[in-house]
Amino acid sequence: MFNTIAVYCGAKMGNKPEFAAAAQALATHFVENQITLVYGGGKVGMMGEIGGTMLAQGGKVIAVIPHFLSGKEILQADATEIYQTDTMHERKAIMYRLSDAMIALPGGFGTMDELFETLTWSQLGLHARPVGLLNVAGFYDHFVTFLDEMAASGFLLASNRAMIHISDNLPDLLDKMKNAPPVEIEPLLRENQV
Repeated sequence: MFNTIAVYCGAKMGNKPEFAAAAQALATHFVENQITLVYGGGKVGMMGEIGGTMLAQGGKVIAVIPHFLSGKEILQADATEIYQTDTMHERKAIMYRLSDAMIALPGGFGTMDELFETLTWSQLGLHARPVGLLNVAGFYDHFVTFLDEMAASGFLLASNRAMIHISDNLPDLLDKMKNAPPVEIEPLLRENQV
């Protein structure tokens, strides 16, 4: 069981109603299962939908946001806990340290940056936390194909490709993440170096 999950997602809402519905469903699932949300701390887009829905339902929300984004992404000032950072890297490191697992929802460059950095840390043996991808309305179909092409072309080991768990259904994704055997990797650095 995961007590705290970091969710990577967009500061924009996207143009499909399924995106907002998925954010709301994730928030409700977290509240019902007493899972604490760690997220980018914004009150706009997918971030705002998840954080706001959880807070409205009495969930625990940890916001992590750089000072320079507090106005642009509009800090979720009523979050349960707030961490304000100086840099984007510090934001990601804190989100990582506070979480038992990570899930990416639809988003843009920032979401991809968070997802890939987390996967890279895992590939390097810096952590063994499960990483999931919620493929809402087929948003990540081409990305999944690209991951498979990276492996097929010899740029990604099959064991590294297996580090990311993918589903279009949140309960199924969480089951995959909970029940996946640990990926055997040779640690290159110590976890506390992240």
